Amino acid sequence: MNIQIFGKSKCFDTKKAERWFKERRVKYQYVDILRYGMSRGELTSVKNAVGLAAMSDDPEVTYLAYDADRLEKLLDYPELLKTPIVRNGKQATVGYCPDIWKTWE
Repeated sequence: MNIQIFGKSKCFDTKKAERWFKERRVKYQYVDILRYGMSRGELTSVKNAVGLAAMSDDPEVTYLAYDADRLEKLLDYPELLKTPIVRNGKQATVGYCPDIWKTWE
């Protein structure tokens, strides 16, 4: 497994996700989304796995008519993304989803 956790340092669910992987001794890479953001490829990979609607419910994003515009907004303003975003290759989850993570082991 090649786990990446994109999160915010003060996000409770991000801390829970980190703890979940630590307890199972699964190595992961943590990326502070506010500090480093996500690359276009990473964001597109997550979008393909979970859908654009699941990635943000912020009105600044949902009012945009086109998916391409929404993706650009999330790329420019990563603070609008829901966290944690957990990636395992082409698989991804948004939020705290241990039931899905169990299937990755």
